[in-house]
Amino acid sequence: MQPAVFSGALLALACLACAVALGKARRHYGEGEQPALFCALLGFLLPAAAAAAGALRHGVDPGWQAAQLWLSQASIFLAWPLLGAAALTLARGWLWSRPNWGRLVLGLCAFFELFRQMHLLEDYRLLLSLASLLLILYAGAVQWPQRRPLLAALAVAGLLVLGEWLSASQDSLGPLHRVELAQLLLIPAYGLLAWLLLALPGSDGQTEKPVKTL
Repeated sequence: MQPAVFSGALLALACLACAVALGKARRHYGEGEQPALFCALLGFLLPAAAAAAGALRHGVDPGWQAAQLWLSQASIFLAWPLLGAAALTLARGWLWSRPNWGRLVLGLCAFFELFRQMHLLEDYRLLLSLASLLLILYAGAVQWPQRRPLLAALAVAGLLVLGEWLSASQDSLGPLHRVELAQLLLIPAYGLLAWLLLALPGSDGQTEKPVKTL
């Protein structure tokens, strides 16, 4: 098995497991939190699909390259911002309505096309990644004096930054390319992020918050 197939398959399974765990936990949340949880679920399913397409590309048919590219862009420009926004709203107890979440998704798609037309997509990617990481760090920090959410958020940010640095180069480190090592680093990053989302207020299954919309 090629290393790219192995790392892609593992990442796809890890993201899928996170999505399943989050999906099972949705019944413990109030109705007002369901849109945020659905967007977080989408934030795990998109990278799972991207990683699976990458594994199929390297192990089965190179024709999966276009699908992998599209899904990878969706993971960067849509999934991570949605995960960051979901972490923020759950941490602060904000209940956004479904139309507001829909506007966020449409806005992210519109900004992607705008920056693509301006040939500033790389700058936009870096800005969006930084904003998503800051939202995740903030979600962990506001749980203080609980330390574990903050430590999980710091670990997620650290793993993502290291993975970004590794994926910027195509050099090899032993039998693996840096991109494949970056994929392996994303496995614990997504796992810790799923744990953080489930550890935020409203996920204990004992009480449901009243439904409020912005």
